[in-house]
Amino acid sequence: MMSDIITIVVGSTNPVKVNAAKAVVATLHPASSITVQAVKAPSGVADQPMTDSETKQGAINRVQWCRDHYQADYYLSMEGGVDQFEQGPATFAYVTIATQDRLCVGRTAHLPLPQQVFDKLGEQELGDLMDALFNTVNVKQAGGAIGLLTQGHASRESIYTSALILASAPLRFSELY
Repeated sequence: MMSDIITIVVGSTNPVKVNAAKAVVATLHPASSITVQAVKAPSGVADQPMTDSETKQGAINRVQWCRDHYQADYYLSMEGGVDQFEQGPATFAYVTIATQDRLCVGRTAHLPLPQQVFDKLGEQELGDLMDALFNTVNVKQAGGAIGLLTQGHASRESIYTSALILASAPLRFSELY
């Protein structure tokens, strides 16, 4: 399986997600070339997942669909969602990195959301609400709400990359897991 060319399928065509996926697989195989196929994998959940469990299921559904429809060394997906937590509303994402016979699931940290934004979710997706609030265009394919609310100190890509690196531990040390 591990040749000089590593093939990956990413369950999204969003460049932020594709770049994060490629960067993470490159950490697993630093001497290899990475070939990426970005596909529109169905999440099977709402466009804007509103709960932790729905968000996790969306990420798992996307990676399963990729495994069922493509042949690759790795399959990756990311699903952003929101939920109301004890400390208030927040956004986060679930990430998956899989091989044909192993599924690793991870999660990003919470980004607190303004209540006014959370209250409008369901009518619109988070990216659209953030574009309206900050007068940006298609922020979900750039830094996302994370970039806006941290003033550029973090981005969607950076948190996806971090979460995927953590989720890949069982692939790095299969003998321990």
